[in-house]
Amino acid sequence: MKTTILYGGRSGEHEVSLVSAASVLRHLPASHEPTLIGIDRDGVWYLQTEEAVAEARTGTGPLGIRKDEARIAAAVPGRGLALLSGAPIPTDVVLPVLHGTFGEDGTVQGLLETAGLAYAGADVLGSAVAMDKEVSKALWARAGLPVPPFRTVRPADLEAPRLQALRADLETSFGYPMFAKPACAGSSVGTSKIEGPEGLLPALRSALEWGSKALVEPFLRARELECSVVGNDAPVAYPPGEIVSSHDFYDYEAKYVDPDGARLLIPAPVPAETSRLVMDIAVRAYKLAALTGMARIDFFLDKKDGAVYLNEANTIPGFTNISMFPKMCEAGGLPYPELLDLLARLGIERKQERDGIRYAR
Repeated sequence: MKTTILYGGRSGEHEVSLVSAASVLRHLPASHEPTLIGIDRDGVWYLQTEEAVAEARTGTGPLGIRKDEARIAAAVPGRGLALLSGAPIPTDVVLPVLHGTFGEDGTVQGLLETAGLAYAGADVLGSAVAMDKEVSKALWARAGLPVPPFRTVRPADLEAPRLQALRADLETSFGYPMFAKPACAGSSVGTSKIEGPEGLLPALRSALEWGSKALVEPFLRARELECSVVGNDAPVAYPPGEIVSSHDFYDYEAKYVDPDGARLLIPAPVPAETSRLVMDIAVRAYKLAALTGMARIDFFLDKKDGAVYLNEANTIPGFTNISMFPKMCEAGGLPYPELLDLLARLGIERKQERDGIRYAR
């Protein structure tokens, strides 16, 4: 199988993608013939040489991106992948290992669709829904799933007199501490814990640097659980794991920078009925958000009363050597190489189904 790994990207999670993609490349089964296309911070796609692929497969660090103007690549509508010179890049399936904006939000998925390519992970709709936490939480809440309360904040809300009304609402509804985060970003970038009134406006401004709207949520004294879900029409959830952060909360530094930022407990040390409940909610949330391929569904487990709360879905979760998603799958009986092969085949299966759809009379 000719498998193209798409990595790098324009988001604030560019470096994480380089690490995830390296891990994916080194765990690909022998039946996959890999091609690497690295996307630089400006969004330019570069086809990596066969020599670079061979070196990366035997290396230990993150992938690099070698920039050669003669090897700029593109997804060409109706024509698949090709160099700008016109030379095709043979591909059976694309594995997008692109975290955050321009990777998980449906934009690259739409591009791959127009090029007629099979690709792993969520499609355009599922990616967009999961990336927008306001939309996904509203869908889940309407369906009766346990979602913590939240407020959506836009730039105009920070201007007088709206700010005064917003502050009063948040303080009355949530109290301090509370959290502010971008509505459409990942890996906790732009997320702040607000300890008191003086921190509210700076936290909201920080969150809005990453998008056009932010979410504010109450602080929950809770354990953080995560659950891997894999599949198209019949998704399967794997036993959840627990994140025990050594930081004030599970921020970007704890996830990717500090080697002692968190402990991963797989499976999570929770009662069997709690594990089953998390897995059931994860599958329901996955279906409601129109997800396919894979997702990591994140939860809070209230330390006070054991209540389970649905937090968010990540359609291209981390694939580094310390990432929860592949580790939870492996603990549930799906080894990393087999997981990658399954994700590729699910992407091909979805394309075959769509190829049978009529688009014209």
